[in-house]
Amino acid sequence: MTDNELIVDLRGRQIETLNDFWDAVSEPCGLPEWFGRNLDAWSDTIETRGISEVIDSHDILVVHVDQRGLFEGHRREADVLADTFDGEQNQLIVHGPDWPAATD
Repeated sequence: MTDNELIVDLRGRQIETLNDFWDAVSEPCGLPEWFGRNLDAWSDTIETRGISEVIDSHDILVVHVDQRGLFEGHRREADVLADTFDGEQNQLIVHGPDWPAATD
């Protein structure tokens, strides 16, 4: 861990849909009102940067979620979302017995 990580801990929060995920990450990640709320916009935000000053001011983004709702049973939407994280600079950590500790 570095001192320059943005850790967004969503454990305990009910996330059933991608819209729930966007609602959950909007404030802690400093997403602007005009954020597209889709996977392409998220990928641009965390990989290319230049959209969120909060994310841009950190070297690493780590998002923690529970293995329930959207992240239960490897739902397609969750798998596609997980694929937007590179596993190094941007990490999605799903806490539960059936997911790996972090996405690659």
